[in-house]
Amino acid sequence: MPASVPVFHALQVAHSALFRAADQHTRKEAGLTTTQVAVLFILSKRDGQPIGDIAKALGMGKSSLTGLIDRMSAAALVERREAEVDGRMALIFLTPKGRQLAEDAKHKTKAFNAALLKPFSEPEIAVISRFLKHLWDNAESIINSAEVD
Repeated sequence: MPASVPVFHALQVAHSALFRAADQHTRKEAGLTTTQVAVLFILSKRDGQPIGDIAKALGMGKSSLTGLIDRMSAAALVERREAEVDGRMALIFLTPKGRQLAEDAKHKTKAFNAALLKPFSEPEIAVISRFLKHLWDNAESIINSAEVD
């Protein structure tokens, strides 16, 4: 991509297109949104988390996630359990159905990743990886240090 291309806008458009397509696919294949799949992934790595921790991992507000967890619970994908240490806190756990859907989605995501990178050589993939890691690690400082002309 030439330097004259507006990278910020290109990333936003690419993100929107990619996640719109992924959301349509996961809705059709599994009846889930990409956000629900992300919750399943988070819980498959560490089951039994409070909603606040899951919301933080997703960059969402706790109140927004509560409704999503309610719908996932109604679909028997997750369940709330009272925390042993503090009975006022509910922890979210995967159900067997949710765990299976998480495993299925992991395989799909690997296939998505392979398809995304298929047209690129190993050196190009290394640059893409370095660029994405740079964004991940430095997004806040990049945006906060940008000077407007």
